[in-house]
Amino acid sequence: MTKENHIVWHQHAVTRQLRESNNGHKGAVLWFTGLSGSGKSTLAGAIEHQLTSMGMKTYLLDGDNIRHGLCRDLGFNEADRQENIRRVGEVAKLMVDAGLIVATAFISPFQADRQKVRDLFEPDQFFELYVDTPVSICEQRDPKGLYQQAREGKIKQFTGIDSPYEEPQHPELHLDGQQLISDSLSQIIALLLRNHVIPLDY
Repeated sequence: MTKENHIVWHQHAVTRQLRESNNGHKGAVLWFTGLSGSGKSTLAGAIEHQLTSMGMKTYLLDGDNIRHGLCRDLGFNEADRQENIRRVGEVAKLMVDAGLIVATAFISPFQADRQKVRDLFEPDQFFELYVDTPVSICEQRDPKGLYQQAREGKIKQFTGIDSPYEEPQHPELHLDGQQLISDSLSQIIALLLRNHVIPLDY
């Protein structure tokens, strides 16, 4: 017996639409992507804080935190990084079904992997936010010294050094990683309003 023959998706009495109605907003994913040090984690945390202060139901999926538990068995080779993103996408899908606005902060360097995650969602549920910051600025910000270690050959397959980053071709938002955080937050809120994720009276 194959997996497809005995595992089915159960439709429950409490639907996503009912949860969204109770929450007062739609469920959605804000998928922040960009180089290490681009500012995506800072922005993801800032927008979660702002949305929560507005009464929205939110959750932040952070790369380091995920690797402490759900993905602690994965390394950093290409196959493991792809599996890391796949798992995050599936978790985000469940959270959107719960009616939450989910912010994620992952380098997610490959277009194919980001597209697979996007394909899990309806068009009005997934928003790719590209935090565009030059490598030189990311290296200056680098709090963990990862770029220096990569330059010295101590870290292999480091995105932006010896592993490529495939820039999003059509992100919902192309954010300047060097602009004020407040400016980026205004752009994100405007995106959510335009797409009716949050009510127009906010």
